[in-house]
Amino acid sequence: MKGYKVAVVGVTGEVGKTFLKVLQERDFPVSELIPIASARSRGKKITFKGREYTVRALEDFDSFKGIDIALFSAGGSTSKEWAPKFASDGAVVVDNSSAWRMEPEVPLVVPEVNPEDVKWHKGIIANPNCSTIQMVVALKPIYDEAGIKNVVVSTYQAVSGAGAKAIADLVKQTLAWCKALQEKGEKVSPELLKEIQEQLPEAEKFPHQIAFNALPHIDRFFEDGYTREENKMLFETRKIMHDENINVSATCVRVPVFYGHSESVSIQTEKKISPKRAREILSKAPGVVVVDNPQNNEYPLPIYAAGRDEVFVGRIREDRVFKPGLNMWVVADNIRKGAATNAVQIAELLIKENLI
Repeated sequence: MKGYKVAVVGVTGEVGKTFLKVLQERDFPVSELIPIASARSRGKKITFKGREYTVRALEDFDSFKGIDIALFSAGGSTSKEWAPKFASDGAVVVDNSSAWRMEPEVPLVVPEVNPEDVKWHKGIIANPNCSTIQMVVALKPIYDEAGIKNVVVSTYQAVSGAGAKAIADLVKQTLAWCKALQEKGEKVSPELLKEIQEQLPEAEKFPHQIAFNALPHIDRFFEDGYTREENKMLFETRKIMHDENINVSATCVRVPVFYGHSESVSIQTEKKISPKRAREILSKAPGVVVVDNPQNNEYPLPIYAAGRDEVFVGRIREDRVFKPGLNMWVVADNIRKGAATNAVQIAELLIKENLI
């Protein structure tokens, strides 16, 4: 098989490290790896397939000619500045930031949902938001079978989606809580918890304590009360599904989970579809694993989805508000399927379709 020269931009970040892991696990045909990060990471060492590489900064390059694929996870401003330079030199950029997602000339791709869209790329392909990816993977089989009018989704999103500082916040605050409880040796009470909260280390990432808490605030708020994260789920879903008539009302919440986003999804369908039929079609859908035996306490959990590439679906039942409609629980690893794995799958599609 032909090998490809692959650049990983943002290689020292959480998603960048996972890019390397997924490329190796899926035996992606990398003939040469180009690890790239910001200037502060210049000179760091990373290992890929048993070989050590030295990280370079974007500013170190005069040209990007010869690079076949560039996997970006370096933030929106970096992608806006540098992705066109890679593309103009002949690389295909798969970008994990939000910078290009809603650009009309840039495909927004989830391989299990709209693989055909890679064919019209012009050098840049956008990776959708993590919460959108897992939802549309679960929605697509339902959409094909019964159509979808409206979706109401509440997300329970892991701290890893907010980066290393967010993970550190949860670790430090949890350890501080445990230490304080051990020292107090008292029965938990609201008064004791308030006393401990006042002694917690200051958060680096979140505006409030994340340990033992839930924050209904991901990204910035708009005047209508919705957040940017919630708007992403609406507009990205419409673009990926090629249907501007789908309505999505989202409430996105950060919870004290390290890896794995969970979603409660209520769907109003065009025609009636039974929970049994939904289980049947979802169990055959690419990238989906149905875990739906609640009588035996079997349903998707983020602790089991962590480190996996599938989207797990359970609690499939008739919705009591939407008629006809379904309600289901959807879980996936936000760093893998929600970011790195989806991007690598896009790169694999490019090879399959002879688009590189």
